[in-house]
Amino acid sequence: MTQIEFDLLRRAATAAMTRAYAPYSHFPVGAAGITLDGEIISSVNVENVSYGLGVCAEVALVSVGVSQGVLGPAGSALSAVAVVDAHGSPLTPCGRCRQVLLEFGGPSLLVDGTEGPRTLGELLPDAFGPTHLDAVRGR
Repeated sequence: MTQIEFDLLRRAATAAMTRAYAPYSHFPVGAAGITLDGEIISSVNVENVSYGLGVCAEVALVSVGVSQGVLGPAGSALSAVAVVDAHGSPLTPCGRCRQVLLEFGGPSLLVDGTEGPRTLGELLPDAFGPTHLDAVRGR
């Protein structure tokens, strides 16, 4: 496995975080990820007055990667992700974000945290994924 420079990812996430749109919670979040191909992408949370319509930085990260052709069928997969708060301190993704990240990084995706990186498989054990649908469809 390639050594991941989490300090670099945290810096990219922190730089992105300064552009977050968080006028309601006042809790800006930045995320940065690196693909298996070495591409670094970053994003932020985007809130909405209707709280449930806000977009987490991790979900935005996947959206940015797919729209740029860096992730998904036209691109690669995520290798590692760092998510930070307004102080640049690591945040662990919520359950929804873990599920979205699973689709684009798999259980071996490394997720930065206060205790060091852990795999997404550790953070989301026995996760439901595309292989479950394939099994039902007979693929």
